[in-house]
Amino acid sequence: MILACGGSSAVAQSPTGPPAALSANEAPAPVPPEVITRDGDGRVAVRAVRIPEPLTIDGQLTEEWYRTVRAIDGFVQQDPREFEPASEPTEAWIFFDDENLYIAARNWDSQPDRMVVNELRHDSNNLIQNENLAIVLDTFHDRRNGVLFLVSALGGMLEEAFFDERNPTRDWNTVWNARTARFDQGWTVEVVIPFKSLRYRPGSGQTWGIQMNRLIRWKNERTYLTPVPRSAGIPPFRISLGATLVGLETPPLAKNIEIKPYAIAGLSTDRTAQPVPISNDGTGDVGLDVKYGVTGSLTADFTVNTDFAQVEEDEQQVNLTRFNLFFPEKREFFLEGQGIFNFGGRSAGGGGDQPILFFSRQIGISQGRPVPIIAGGRLTGRAGDFNVGGVNIQTDEYAPARAAETNFTALRLRRDVLRRSTVGALFTNRSVSLRGPGTSQTYGVDGLFSLYQNVRVDTYVARTQTPGLSGDDLSYRGSFDYNADRYGLNGEHLAVGANFNPEVGFLRRSDFRKSSAQVRFSPRPESPRIVRKYYYTAGYTYVTTGSGRLESRLAGAGFGIELQSGDNVNAMYRRSYELIERPFRVAGQATIPVGRYSWDGAGASYQFGPQRRIAGTVSVARGGLYTGTQTSAAYRGRVAVHPQLALEPQVSINWIDLPQGRLTTKLVSTRATAPLTPRMFVSALLQYNSSANAFNSNIRLRWEYQPGSELFVVFTEGRNTLGPGSPELETRGFVVKINRLFRL
Repeated sequence: MILACGGSSAVAQSPTGPPAALSANEAPAPVPPEVITRDGDGRVAVRAVRIPEPLTIDGQLTEEWYRTVRAIDGFVQQDPREFEPASEPTEAWIFFDDENLYIAARNWDSQPDRMVVNELRHDSNNLIQNENLAIVLDTFHDRRNGVLFLVSALGGMLEEAFFDERNPTRDWNTVWNARTARFDQGWTVEVVIPFKSLRYRPGSGQTWGIQMNRLIRWKNERTYLTPVPRSAGIPPFRISLGATLVGLETPPLAKNIEIKPYAIAGLSTDRTAQPVPISNDGTGDVGLDVKYGVTGSLTADFTVNTDFAQVEEDEQQVNLTRFNLFFPEKREFFLEGQGIFNFGGRSAGGGGDQPILFFSRQIGISQGRPVPIIAGGRLTGRAGDFNVGGVNIQTDEYAPARAAETNFTALRLRRDVLRRSTVGALFTNRSVSLRGPGTSQTYGVDGLFSLYQNVRVDTYVARTQTPGLSGDDLSYRGSFDYNADRYGLNGEHLAVGANFNPEVGFLRRSDFRKSSAQVRFSPRPESPRIVRKYYYTAGYTYVTTGSGRLESRLAGAGFGIELQSGDNVNAMYRRSYELIERPFRVAGQATIPVGRYSWDGAGASYQFGPQRRIAGTVSVARGGLYTGTQTSAAYRGRVAVHPQLALEPQVSINWIDLPQGRLTTKLVSTRATAPLTPRMFVSALLQYNSSANAFNSNIRLRWEYQPGSELFVVFTEGRNTLGPGSPELETRGFVVKINRLFRL
């Protein structure tokens, strides 16, 4: 597939003029015909070569430019042999024309029959566990933010954006294409990225940052274009350690406009709806999304009559605590650009005690039901040294979910300081408070400081204003993290006031002070034939109420072994204390009364390497739970039936024995995925949760019939497993949705 047209000449050309001037801490630019230079400190610069006509993107590497232009080579191991040359050579090329950037590679392999190639689905998490090549572009050359394009040997594609060398979001999407091919000594890949799909500084001559990361999964080897120490971690987001890309000549920045209308039709049944149940109610609607490039680095998004019927259902959870369950955001409009709203070092994609000040699931969802979104807008990007984010969404009233017409606003500003640090501020507003008449707001300032190579300090202070609540409405946090290959140390202090109430955020618990510390020792054996690394860990957490009374305490230790095969063995011991001031129900069944409880427990797990046909983690645990005992067993993993069929089963069983009675919770689910092409797949998620008496099914077809344009066909069903007629139908839906991308 070709995404752009160019001239007709078949001769590669080098840019004229002197090489780009680089800073003193960068390798000198390659002088044609050279395409790569390496200095004595391991720094690398690579040169892009202009071609007069577009590549044919078929993965074959047959054009004459692959013979006349020298290859970029010399990849270096991160693991298992730090800084040694890669055991399997990689040759790469970077080309461009008036419209597109092209990156191609020939990936040599001494035993190609052992390559792990069992995933094809776009954006699948398992793609990073296949043989793959990842390309990271730092288009503003700020050495902290960028985008990643990953292609597996089978042709699966994945793209991500990241901020401050962390917080990647896989829900950043853009138009690009890739194809792979096999040869008798490995595999080849060609990638095309239209310049319209990227944001960069004004000006024709460009200097970018670039990193290439090849994973040779069958031997569990990671290699990079530039030397990357083990202490930098596994993900390739440490773009400050990447190479410098010179020689690029980009087209003038245009006010890129993308228009994406959609149409949707479906049938719905809801026997639990009040006051009147719904049966096979036909619906149809249209809506529109617009993306506008305000500048080369600022993008505005607008949405009208937004619908998320195509989104997969939440995964079921069993709650054995008194705290709220956390369900991550899955709606594409809110996920794109989400990383810029991360606050205080906390991502909005995970749980934990630290509050999330802006959590988009508060918008358009109430009482577990979707609420109509009338319209909204978002502005994200960079303005000089600042990262900017703004969201404004208007939702409609919806009686079944007891939701009033509400406006939601979030504003985020972060400024780059030092080499890899930021300071910033966040503001949110909800026009209709959940606590009483009036509006509610959240204000906060934060600082994220990445010092030296492995030291990170995160801080924040935030305050809320809520009708009917006054005083004790502050939250603050300070944390220190040292994370090297051999040693690790983390310390944190977190405080949340009794009236701290971020109504456009997520709060797991309130009115507490938490102090914690963790240490890690991770030696590597001198003769690493079987074992790659050992892990010794210990941690202590101490939580008090706002008045200073001990509420929670957790002490634990663990031991782990990482094998050269990619398998992991882990064991842990924990000692817990909890103060229960209000009765609550465990898994919705047995009630835990007010009191003080202490117990201990131990567990073990074995994680099978992701290159195996049957992968995943098996775990068992045994110990106390309040005044009783708990025994648990679980398996969560992936079974690669075929490169075009995979199962992701999950089984979790808890046997709980309390003075109030015995209970057993069962959570069983499987996700079956059948990718027909890299851009088309059918998936089915089946779930049974005994504590919720629920059996749910969700079947989806997603077809990206051309880059950026999609067809969805979705069937969902929810049944109640309690009662004589179980499993009794409660809800059912069938939806067909199609959208079309127009790029102007």
